[in-house]
Amino acid sequence: QVKKQCDQKLLIRMKTECVPCSLNLETQCPAGYTKITNGTGIPDCRYYLETKTHILSFPGCRHHCMKEFEQPECCQGHWGPDCMGK
Repeated sequence: QVKKQCDQKLLIRMKTECVPCSLNLETQCPAGYTKITNGTGIPDCRYYLETKTHILSFPGCRHHCMKEFEQPECCQGHWGPDCMGK
């Protein structure tokens, strides 16, 4: 039997919103994503607070999240929704 379906595995990465590092311990990734950073996350961003007269910028933290996704694909020489041969 010739293999018709050759699904591609994709890794989708995303970062959570930037928040004060002390609050970031509780941050969860969106549903279906796995958190790949620990503790307070990575201090690589800035968050902003708006006062009446100024916008203040502070160093913050965010988490990196990952999701494995399988994209259906036909093997070479096959096509269509059912991956039929030539």
